[in-house]
Amino acid sequence: MTDKTPPYRETPSGIPLPLYPEIPPDTPRADEKPGVFPFTRGIHESMYRGRLWTMRQYSGFGTAEETNRRFRYLLDQGQSGLSVAFDLPTQIGYDSDASEALGEVGKVGVPISTLEDMETLFDGIDLEAVSVSMTINSTAPILLAFLVALARKRGMDPSHLRGTLQNDILKEFVARHTQRLPVEPSMRLVVDVLEYSTQELPKWNPISISGYHVRESGCTATEELAITFAHAIAYLEAARARKVDIERLARRVSFFFNAQMNLFEEVAKFRAARKLWAEVVSERFGIQDELAARLRFHTQTAGAALTYQQAQNNVVRVTIQALAAILGGTQSLHTNALDEALGLPTETSARTALRTQQILAHETGVADVADPLGGAPLIEGLTDRLIEGARELIEEVDNRGGTLRAIEQGLLQHWIESSSYRYQLAVENGERVVVGVNRFETSDNEPAENPEVFHIDPDLEKQRVADLVARKASRSENTGKNIEQSLTTLKSAAQGSENLMTPLIACVESGASLGEMMACLAHVFGEYQGDL
Repeated sequence: MTDKTPPYRETPSGIPLPLYPEIPPDTPRADEKPGVFPFTRGIHESMYRGRLWTMRQYSGFGTAEETNRRFRYLLDQGQSGLSVAFDLPTQIGYDSDASEALGEVGKVGVPISTLEDMETLFDGIDLEAVSVSMTINSTAPILLAFLVALARKRGMDPSHLRGTLQNDILKEFVARHTQRLPVEPSMRLVVDVLEYSTQELPKWNPISISGYHVRESGCTATEELAITFAHAIAYLEAARARKVDIERLARRVSFFFNAQMNLFEEVAKFRAARKLWAEVVSERFGIQDELAARLRFHTQTAGAALTYQQAQNNVVRVTIQALAAILGGTQSLHTNALDEALGLPTETSARTALRTQQILAHETGVADVADPLGGAPLIEGLTDRLIEGARELIEEVDNRGGTLRAIEQGLLQHWIESSSYRYQLAVENGERVVVGVNRFETSDNEPAENPEVFHIDPDLEKQRVADLVARKASRSENTGKNIEQSLTTLKSAAQGSENLMTPLIACVESGASLGEMMACLAHVFGEYQGDL
């Protein structure tokens, strides 16, 4: 008689399902099982039978008040974690009232300039009950300082904070380009966060090394793996040089990958990534702790694959991409909304994106078996090819003198640009079909299929800037002196070699703004002026 105690699963026909498929002895990974080093088949034995992935929708726009309302709505709809999108001025280090921010305030994310903004953003949200992901890089230490200061102000022990800071500055230099400071001080700040978090924030992931953005820029799956792990190696090497406990750190390192359209290659990519990370940790850095060797990653469906033509088709694209991430064993997932090629998601399209995950989780059976495609010759063959290809590219980076030298020489950028060019050429000459774009287009006399586009009220920016200007003007003389003193301390610390997280937190608690702190750092370090 079959034991039907949890986590037992069966098909709708009553056929019992194995916890994971056994791989025939004459195929790759025949002796590997989920939850066992090198974790190619998954980092947990029971995978989603034990716990579903975190459904973490990326949100932020307009003002902190508007974004807080969206956060509360998504949590009410069943989202299990928050992911904050910041506007471009915040990402680069300008307050909303800066001239450089004009026209960009609140457009692609939420503007955060002060601790009061952070309070508003998380008003009514229990930071001990909900994990928070912050996609921020150049100003990552400042945003973490805001979050720590907010926890303290609420009477919460910051060591209870759970979540992830992206804090991946190298991919900004390679692909995304929101860097503000030169590379050396930028790397110093990354390591400051790693060191501080390792010592003070045991539940916090202080870095999420991103293959997502390099893939969005046009590289291949193999290059996504190679670039991501080349960056990871550089961060661990820098942390080791600082005498950070890298075994402890590696347990909290997380990753962020892209889910593109080729279902089987993407599933294999996630499996290959786990194997590669286990190799990096154990062989390159000599870390024998299996917790450190377990690759933990968030996945987002591919924004670059969405089309404004026949936008309704994007629901299908996102579903396929999400399925690849789940079959590949992701720990956290964001599904893009169908209208993101047109603008920010509407509340309705954001709900549909979340429902896509919930349908996959609860109606399809894909969460019932760990590594469900394990043993399939196609998947195993693709996994091996991706591992081999990524190893070769990482070796090329090593031969160039390491990651920073390879970036200086433009190697990683060249990979991305060349692959992006080849892809676009294939689309334009019809070799690669994109439905609704270069095949099966809608004729002019057919009804338009595009949904309503979400528009941010332009008055929100004016209101936001006016509020911030008034708030700064209302600072007391004593507050102004405290801010000036804290910024002087930060400047002195930046001129030395101490960790900057403590003086940054002190600046936040004194009332200093993000722009004031970043200007102080830029005064000491200078600003990035061009290609490495």
